[in-house]
Amino acid sequence: MFKNTILFCLLIFGFEASFGQQDSIAGNVEIDTTKIDTVVIRRNQDKIKYTPRGAKLINSGVSQTKTKTLSKNYNRFNVPSFWTKTNRLGINLSEVAFVNWNAGGINSFSALGTLRFERNYKFRYIQWDNFLEMRYGLNAQERSKLRKTEDAIRLSSTFGLRRDTTSNWYYSARANFNTQFSNGFRYPERVTPISRFMSPGYSFLGAGTSYITEDQKFNLYMSPLTQKSTFVLDQDLANKGAFGVKRAVFDVNGDVLIPGENVFLELGILLTNQLQTEIGKNVVLNNRLSLYTDYLRRFGNIDIDWEMTVKMKVNEYIMTTLGTHIIYDDDIRFDQQTDAVGNIIDRGEPRIQFKQLLSIGIAYDF
Repeated sequence: MFKNTILFCLLIFGFEASFGQQDSIAGNVEIDTTKIDTVVIRRNQDKIKYTPRGAKLINSGVSQTKTKTLSKNYNRFNVPSFWTKTNRLGINLSEVAFVNWNAGGINSFSALGTLRFERNYKFRYIQWDNFLEMRYGLNAQERSKLRKTEDAIRLSSTFGLRRDTTSNWYYSARANFNTQFSNGFRYPERVTPISRFMSPGYSFLGAGTSYITEDQKFNLYMSPLTQKSTFVLDQDLANKGAFGVKRAVFDVNGDVLIPGENVFLELGILLTNQLQTEIGKNVVLNNRLSLYTDYLRRFGNIDIDWEMTVKMKVNEYIMTTLGTHIIYDDDIRFDQQTDAVGNIIDRGEPRIQFKQLLSIGIAYDF
């Protein structure tokens, strides 16, 4: 019994000694672990799916016969421009022919050509509008020579500056010039021309204010100070005092002592209006009105230039035009009477000039 007790005590002592050696760490032994202050817990992530992007080529060869061209041209990127332009050519023709026509009549043919160029600039506070328009028409009748039915050259430039981009009012300066191509006659007389190129020629130069809508279809220009210049470069017409210039001084034999002046200057008020509106489907009304009165000579005597046209578009190229043109100028007088040596007996009188036009023709923009 005593031996068993001693043996049990020895076993317990040996177990404690071995257990104490396993839990103890000597001071000179290197630690093989790392202290971690933060514990990261990750959730289970979905498996990334891999989708192959390779093309499956059935036939590596390229067949030119199966390649189709583009139906439309490739549109390149263009830098935005604040300029707009218009190039328009118009040709109107009319013809009447008779063969054994019991009611009678004269074969005739008429042609009218128009050419218009516009270059307009608009950006924020600035608007600059420019146009050049040329018109010329002829009429040929059986047993008669050619006659002129239309003749005009018009050039205009208007510069406008506004204070802010929300206003339609502009401080404006405008320059206009009008003349004609060839000689004009009082038919059937064809010897003495009543007008020529730059006889007359009119120029307007002034400054004022303009009201212009955003779509530019309405333009009202008012100038309290505009100089009007009338040019008569043909000396024969200038000697007669045509179109308001100072006429020549003649002696008793009718010889010219002092030639007539070639330029006549006026200073006055100018009011112009341009309107474009659609009055029906493919029917557009264009109205242009110009009113001018001179401060120095006869204030309140108004020169009128009023043109109105209605354009009816048949299709992309064919157009019908109905128009009227009214002119009244106190310096253009009719039935002037002179004596044998050129002295004016009767200055004549100004009259309303009226022209009406109806035509069907071709209009082409390029």
